[in-house]
This record gives sequence, C-alpha cells and structure tokens, in this order.
Amino acid sequence: MNSTDSPYGTGGAGSPDTTRDPGSPFRQEPAPRDETPQFVLPLVVRIEKNAPPSRTDALETAARAVVVMLSDERSSGDGEWAGRVRDWQDGRIRKVVRRARGTEWRKASELPGITVTGSGAEVRVFPPVPLDGWPKDLSKLQVSGTELVDPEDAEDDRGEPAGDAGPGRALIWLNPELHMSTGKEMAQVGHGAQLLWWDMDEDERASWREAGFPLAVRTAAAGRWAELAASGLPTVRDAGFTEIAPGSVTVVADHPVRD
Repeated sequence: MNSTDSPYGTGGAGSPDTTRDPGSPFRQEPAPRDETPQFVLPLVVRIEKNAPPSRTDALETAARAVVVMLSDERSSGDGEWAGRVRDWQDGRIRKVVRRARGTEWRKASELPGITVTGSGAEVRVFPPVPLDGWPKDLSKLQVSGTELVDPEDAEDDRGEPAGDAGPGRALIWLNPELHMSTGKEMAQVGHGAQLLWWDMDEDERASWREAGFPLAVRTAAAGRWAELAASGLPTVRDAGFTEIAPGSVTVVADHPVRD
C-alpha cells in the first residue's frame, strides 16, 4: 500500500518553530491524534499505458499538489474543505497514492479536487476522506503498479547540490539508503512539502505560492545524507506501516533557494 503515515516531522533533534504558525499540527511531544477519527489525503497519478510520466516529474508534481491543496482557500477558514483538512491534520497526516488511466482518470477528475500538472505528469489531489470512507470511484483504483522510471539522461541530475535547484525553488531530498516504490516516494515527498509549508512564515509562504510552488526532488548523495538529516531542516520519519521500518527518515526538505 502506497500510504505514508508520518506522525510528525522533526528538524534535527527538535521540531520546527511552531510559534510562527500556532495552528500547525506539527508537535514535538506525543499528541492524542490517534484517538481522533483518522482521515487520509488521496492523490491519484495518471499513468496511461503507453505514455507514463517520468519518476521525478511524478514526484515533484505530487509534492506540489499537496501544498496547492493546503494553500487553496477552500482548505482554510470557512472553506468547504476546511473541516476535513483540520480533522486530517489533527490525526496522522496519512496520504495514499493510487493510479488511474482512461475512463478511471476521467471519473476521478469529476470528483471535487485539484489537478496539478508537471512537465508530463498529472496528479489530482482530493480533500481528505475518512480512512474507511473513500468515494467509490477512488476506492476501486489500484495502489500497486505505480513504478515509474526516469529517462537515462535524467540520472545525472539526481544528488546534485542545492544550487542545482535554481533560485526560488525548494529542494526535497530522498534518503539514498531506502528502497521504496514510486507511489510510496510520492507520498513521502508530499509529506516533505507539507512540513516545509508548516515551517515557513507567512511572507515565505506568499512568495512560494505566487511563484507556483517551484520545487525539485533529488536523491541525496550517500555521503551527504547524514549531514542533511542532522541539519535541523524539516524531516519526515515514517510510521512504518508499509515498505520500510518504523522511524525511518525518508525525506529532508529545504527552503526555497534565495535569489
């Protein structure tokens, strides 16, 4: 199952500064989130049989989709999705990635949500749903089969230093020591983007949003991962329900590169 169930991210030994966003569900101490009704954020990636997206494009598009949802006016205040978003963030911030093509994609696109596009990838993000209350047209979509690859000429771009991301672009680093399915990676980088959003102040959020949430996903070089994980940046630790061991550090998210 390509789900991610991170209890919270940590910045190195502690937590990001939540005083800048008092409403953030980001918490260092244990919270009663497991006692609340659990919600999940559905993401559906379009994978047509003869024209699948590249892996990195899908990862970056999924990460942007999460912050597009969080920043949408329907997700805050008195917006139509706000209650569900709050309920979701009060529990564990679960995400599940499913795939669709053809008629499945068309039907999924008719449900309330937001489609985010990359260079060739399309990911539709939906407002949170109860863990056991998925809409029919989403619940029947497959979780497996989301394995994607990058073209050979893209491999050299992975693991490059932050400057490779370009001005104004956030950088989301994947742990080079873990092997995850593409669907699992999409959920993990979505977490990274979400934790980064929580860690920003309002001016940073506004600038990133106005720019269209530019970001890059890279697999860290093996020799640099330990430094990133101990850097104090927003860090994703997986609950270990699928694919990897509990407490595994999967992603480190870095703020947009300054001009």
